[in-house]
Amino acid sequence: MKNEMPALMPIDCHKSIEDIKGISDSNWHWQAHLELVLSLRGIRGTRLSRNRHSGPLYVQKPFYPEGKELAHIYLLHPPGGLVSGDTLTLDITLEEKAQGLVTTPGATRMYRARESSPVQRQYTTLNLQEDATLEWFPMEAIVYNQAHAELETKITLQDNSTVFAWEITCFGLPASAEKFEQGFFKQRYIVEQNNKPLFIDNLVVDQKNNTKLFTASAGMQNKTVSGFFISGPCSIERKQREVLTEDLREILASKSLENLISVTWVNDFCIVRYLGDSAFQARKAFTALWQHLRPEVIQRKACEPRIWLT
Repeated sequence: MKNEMPALMPIDCHKSIEDIKGISDSNWHWQAHLELVLSLRGIRGTRLSRNRHSGPLYVQKPFYPEGKELAHIYLLHPPGGLVSGDTLTLDITLEEKAQGLVTTPGATRMYRARESSPVQRQYTTLNLQEDATLEWFPMEAIVYNQAHAELETKITLQDNSTVFAWEITCFGLPASAEKFEQGFFKQRYIVEQNNKPLFIDNLVVDQKNNTKLFTASAGMQNKTVSGFFISGPCSIERKQREVLTEDLREILASKSLENLISVTWVNDFCIVRYLGDSAFQARKAFTALWQHLRPEVIQRKACEPRIWLT
């Protein structure tokens, strides 16, 4: 018996892709979820004991450029961005005394929304058990004009756990002369320890109802990039904190960064805020501060992920 090829269905070029496939707009959404658990396994060091994913969000394997005690992990999201209706959910748990550094190979893009299903979402939950250390350094989020995006990050700490983290957001594509003139962006960042909130940051940009935010002196001041770096908890004496703060400010001054940047302390957390026009400069500033703080806080010399150098 001969194998017969199935007949091909003719396509009407005047129809849309949705009409051709006979599916609703909701079927185009990607719902991706990634669950990671890092555990300290005796002489084996920190290991990736759980790695479960669905959809286009995963990791390949941990790397150990600093030795087996601290794992470097690269999050992979092949699409590279979110469109209307997409939801990325990330859950990372570090068990007792585990140590990890997590980053991404590239920026996350929030593309222009479709009118039918405008919201694109990303939820991140980071849980640190006792004596655990996490360094959470995702690349910047780029919010395209007419995007409708929501980002939420929640970090939960236990006794003696420590976190270094940054968040960098770019509005529009200035290099292409495309401003963020229409759209909606909501960002919520929470750090709590033993169920007590220690740091909460909210940013809501609604270009339909609040167009003055980007130009106001108490707003973005015509800048396109905002971000913050957080480190702690760091329980040190007041005098030592003052010296450390001056050191950090001198480091920033030495970088000749022509932007608005500040160093403050909130509930034993060192908070650095950036407002400027360059995600690269924001990362440069935050990386320099991390390199100085890391030996002070967790007694480890800074070791940049190899992917940052490629």
